[in-house]
Amino acid sequence: MSSRYFDLSDDVYLEGRWELGHPQDAQGIELSNPWQFRIGKPSPWAERVRIPIDIPGAALDYSHAAFSTPVVTSRVAAIFERLAPNDVQLFPVDIEGQPDDFFILNAIRRVNCVDDKASEQVRYWTPKDGLAEKVGTYVFVWGMHIDATRLGSARVFRPLHWEVALVIPEDIKLALEEIGATGVWFQDVSPVR
Repeated sequence: MSSRYFDLSDDVYLEGRWELGHPQDAQGIELSNPWQFRIGKPSPWAERVRIPIDIPGAALDYSHAAFSTPVVTSRVAAIFERLAPNDVQLFPVDIEGQPDDFFILNAIRRVNCVDDKASEQVRYWTPKDGLAEKVGTYVFVWGMHIDATRLGSARVFRPLHWEVALVIPEDIKLALEEIGATGVWFQDVSPVR
């Protein structure tokens, strides 16, 4: 088991980068549930996905389409297939004008692992907030750290009630760095010792 973990995100500060749009079905109709690829659960989607380029620029090995949908090149997909085959789904993506293969990377595990005490600041929704369906879930997690003793066999996952984070172990981070993957940004969320 890894001792270091990282929140993998899209480096939005890269100059000249592309911006991807809303995922679509094969007919070009926007998906009604684009969140299915970023909530930490398997998706039943069975078709190819199309993703338009909203702002042209340099294609990235890792970037987010609308709704923070992770989109990766085949070389990044291969790393996840090799190092975390039980934790991800890969959905083929067509991006106009791109000869390379791209995939939506869907982490299919959610783990109750946020260490509230070690994280800098957390806030939960309460009944006073008026959103009954969100009570007991995070409004925000700032400076997140995880408790690795709760991970079980999960290697790539989204923290329960804070699914905006995509957590990977150090060996995947190192593999992405080794191939020079573009567009990746890492925030250390390792357990506090």
